[in-house]
Amino acid sequence: MQALLTSLAAAYGACAGLLIARPAHRLAVPAGNPWAGACPAGHPLTGPAAGWLGTARCRGCADWFGPSTLRLALITAVACAALAVATGPRPELAVWLILAPAGVLLATVDHAVHRLPDVLTLPLAAAAVVLLGAAANLDAAGGSWLGSVLGGLALGGVYFLLFLINPSGMGFGDVKLATVLGVTLGWYGGGVLIVGFMTGVFYAGGYALALVLLGRAGRKTAMPLGPCMLAGAFTGLLLGGLGA
Repeated sequence: MQALLTSLAAAYGACAGLLIARPAHRLAVPAGNPWAGACPAGHPLTGPAAGWLGTARCRGCADWFGPSTLRLALITAVACAALAVATGPRPELAVWLILAPAGVLLATVDHAVHRLPDVLTLPLAAAAVVLLGAAANLDAAGGSWLGSVLGGLALGGVYFLLFLINPSGMGFGDVKLATVLGVTLGWYGGGVLIVGFMTGVFYAGGYALALVLLGRAGRKTAMPLGPCMLAGAFTGLLLGGLGA
């Protein structure tokens, strides 16, 4: 049963990952600019959902664009498979699998342009609360919906305070993302919430140190926090799922 569940989760993740590069290309624009509506060669992006759905291959020039589709598919497949292994056949797994591709998309966009678009973070926060609320009413649920709500408020509040203290070192998009991550981590309790938060901080510190040592950044170089926050939350969810 577990092997089948893991295989299905990996297959789902791979299919979802194939569709991430196109919206990542469209969303990876500087603040204040409209979403990209064309491939790098200038051909308009058309198709389902006004050109947002589909693989990142232009019909006009037949070239692939945006971040590596295969890499995104592999990352999403591995993430979904790992969540299936850690969570098992509990109802919250469906929620994690829905949110995981969106997390990969957010990390990709933030890494590219240091932005976490509201069009992703705000709906994800609402979706996480609603979906986990539904999961909490099913048998064998491994967490608490109240813990999710409190976790979102707590982690969002912590990042809001950090934003007020040092607004130049953190964007408000990070605060909104922290709320989403707090909702998911809080499902497994305060301990997992703290682990996910601290692990994200550790990843961010390690990433910054690596950039400095490699000569690719200085003390005042801006870096995206979103990917590290998401990686920390992912680690917390794996530990929480295993311990539930």
